[in-house]
Amino acid sequence: MAFLMAMTSKTSVHGPASYMMNTGFVLPGFPCMGAWISYALGSLSQNLPEFVVLPDARGLPYNQRANFSAGFLPARHQGTVIQAGAEQPVPDLFPLRKRSFTGGEADREAREVLRAMNVRHAAERPGDTRLEARLASYELAAQMQLSAPEAFDLSRESEVTRRNYGMERKETEDFGRRCLLARRLIERGTRMVQVWSGPQGAADNWDNHGNIQTELPAIAVSVDQPIAALLEDLAQRGLLDDTLVIWTTEFGRTPFTQGSAGRDHNGGSFVTWLAGAGIRAGVSHGSSDELGGKAAEGVTWCYDLHATVLHLMGIDHERLTFRTAGVDRRLTDVHGHVINGILA
Repeated sequence: MAFLMAMTSKTSVHGPASYMMNTGFVLPGFPCMGAWISYALGSLSQNLPEFVVLPDARGLPYNQRANFSAGFLPARHQGTVIQAGAEQPVPDLFPLRKRSFTGGEADREAREVLRAMNVRHAAERPGDTRLEARLASYELAAQMQLSAPEAFDLSRESEVTRRNYGMERKETEDFGRRCLLARRLIERGTRMVQVWSGPQGAADNWDNHGNIQTELPAIAVSVDQPIAALLEDLAQRGLLDDTLVIWTTEFGRTPFTQGSAGRDHNGGSFVTWLAGAGIRAGVSHGSSDELGGKAAEGVTWCYDLHATVLHLMGIDHERLTFRTAGVDRRLTDVHGHVINGILA
């Protein structure tokens, strides 16, 4: 693992800070990193989405699905949200049992009719990429009807593997399930998987305003074992050589109490770690001040993290652009430097 010890943000408000870490901007409407990578590199599999999002079972994060948006990029590059613990992780992928007549040949014929209608509709609206995305989603859904049952079936994993991910413990079952599913998706050609820990709101997450001693241990316990299992599993399968694992948040916490035993938001300093493909193990970059309140040395912004991730994906962050409203936009805006000190 390599640690970025001097991460910083422009804001200490959840919504703008989450936008910044995911899209590089504090305002909505910009593509997230997963969408940029999907746009730049395309698909490794015709049977699974390029960019998958696995939210916490308790709810979506601040900004909801806007964190996974394609923004002004073609809509097909937005994140595909999969509810890992649901009976149907992808809603409406299969017909209801009581309407089984909609399957088989009838299903194929219905898709052909929909495709003909959408192609005609899209021809009259050439600038609307949502239509292209809709067409592509129908084709992908048809492929996923064959591939998804196998990919999402964690019972195919050994009892030892499921236990390593903590799936037999209430505290770790949800996050462990999603980490294991992430590995299965990566193994089968999904290019990027984003696993979220914690929903929005003032409880059951990392937003420990009330009492660090009672709130932080529970959320930390929920991720600790699954993360270790994921790294070990990827390494044992030879996947860590070309899989980059990133753990980050939108900002840190103050080094002083918030009236009682809680901690307030702090965009001044927080930590990100990376492991796997192209990462130099056992190094750190930067440091905060002596109190841990503000980044002091080797100050690192989301732009630098994004530039480094794109570099490891074989992309020059200054050349990956998309022209919109007369401006050549990019994930790193007009900022960003590759953090060479953490690269192997």
